[in-house]
Amino acid sequence: MKVLAIDTSTYALGLALLEDDQLIGEYTTDLKVNHSLRVMPAIEHLLSECGVKPKELGKIVVAKGPGSYTGVRIGVTIAKTLAWTLNIPLSGVSSLAALASSAKYYPSYISPIFDARRGRVYTGLYHFVDGKLEEKIPDQNVSIEEWCAQLRELKAPVLFAGSDVGIHQAVIQEQLPEQAVFGDAVAAHVRPSELGRLGLVLPAEDLHTFVPNYIRMAEAEVKWLEAQQKDGERT
Repeated sequence: MKVLAIDTSTYALGLALLEDDQLIGEYTTDLKVNHSLRVMPAIEHLLSECGVKPKELGKIVVAKGPGSYTGVRIGVTIAKTLAWTLNIPLSGVSSLAALASSAKYYPSYISPIFDARRGRVYTGLYHFVDGKLEEKIPDQNVSIEEWCAQLRELKAPVLFAGSDVGIHQAVIQEQLPEQAVFGDAVAAHVRPSELGRLGLVLPAEDLHTFVPNYIRMAEAEVKWLEAQQKDGERT
């Protein structure tokens, strides 16, 4: 079965085409350009380069978040549209799990990091058991200090992976001087092929109810709800 994997959860745009778990082609860029203008042309180019027609695809896999609200929404919308148009299944994968999977050869715990601003991060804790990625602590939005306090209890090395790690590295080093390990460029971005492999074995989503996993509402939504509540108190 041919699988198309799509990741737009950060500035990096990642696509992969797999035949079962074998990589056929992979495309990654890291540009601060709106994904909405680039995803479909990139998909068309990848399929063309690999000699694969859209009707040959058997499944779509998409990074469902957390991450950039706009980016995740674009990726999920395009994935749902393709799956519906081609009448094929769609599976959503945690963007953090996909990032952790890119560090698959690390022998201890992996903490993928996306910056959530104001001293907070999107993260979770993963490790590989017999070659299979397993979740140790669920994805969450948490202050970096609180997260380090949780990890301290493990008393084991933790690899921090992701291009946003540098934003919080000083705090992490201070809080976990004996445990923290920092990944190189290989662990900085999601490998779209790993995203595809994770989604290959997941059940299909219901296209009508499947939505991104933002973990928390966007700041604009929070402010809107607060304004609505204040208006209600005045009436």
